[in-house]
Amino acid sequence: MGFINALPGAIAQGIIWGIMAIGVYITYKLLDMADLTVDGSICTGAAVCTMLVINGVNVWLAMIAALLAGMLTGLVTGLFHTAMGIPPILAGILTQLMLWSVNLKILGKANQGLSSRTYNVVITQLDRIASIIILAGIVLVLIALLYWFFGTELGCSLRATGCNINMSRAQGINTNMNKILGLVISNGIVALSGALLCQYQGFTDINMGRGAIVIGLAAVIIGEALFGKIATNFALKLASVVGGGIIYYIVYQTVIWIGLDTDLLKMLSAIVVAVFLAVPYWREKYFSKAVKKGGNANA
Repeated sequence: MGFINALPGAIAQGIIWGIMAIGVYITYKLLDMADLTVDGSICTGAAVCTMLVINGVNVWLAMIAALLAGMLTGLVTGLFHTAMGIPPILAGILTQLMLWSVNLKILGKANQGLSSRTYNVVITQLDRIASIIILAGIVLVLIALLYWFFGTELGCSLRATGCNINMSRAQGINTNMNKILGLVISNGIVALSGALLCQYQGFTDINMGRGAIVIGLAAVIIGEALFGKIATNFALKLASVVGGGIIYYIVYQTVIWIGLDTDLLKMLSAIVVAVFLAVPYWREKYFSKAVKKGGNANA
């Protein structure tokens, strides 16, 4: 019964981190970039939302402000990469380091409470079922907006930049601008997930983003491995990423429930990511039928 009671909480957290993983998906899959800014931008979104709500700002406006703050962090990383020629991984690390100080200044201290008993919030772990319903609605709206955007000419050019940057340049596409745009959108979504996370857990901590990229990659990889064959269009691919986040947190909750040492949870996260990264390779090497070449020799 303990596991069943904890399941709604795991699903709610899985959806929140699944939203973050959508942001990771945009850079990792669409732009073919590894962006480590997310470890800092998720905390930036949480810090901005927390401090605005505490100071009496409407929670929805606070979430929009958090999204805009996250977009600004993506802009910084994009400029580091395109205007200064810094490799994307290093650019993300530099922005992440900067955000540690920025987030600490926003919060004013290492952690800040945001109790749902004191402040008006959208979701709370005190009502997990209602939180799941609200989060599901936010996911549907987010996927619909992204599906529309990436179907536009600008969105298609952004996807083309990730697929073949040289061909995109040959077609007159401003690839540097598209890289910046992708990082801006990605980190805006990541910061939005941070704004939701701080409300759900009731506090913001300066360390809350540490390891976020691993969880985001895990959600993307699990979703692709399990739902890749049925995710036939872009909207379903985004939904599969959220599904991957939910499954990741259910596995996480299961491990806690069976009594594994919590000191080993970070190692478990890395192992889960490694295993699901290997799934496509194992499938192709051990489970795919060999294709005969040369046709029928007797024909």
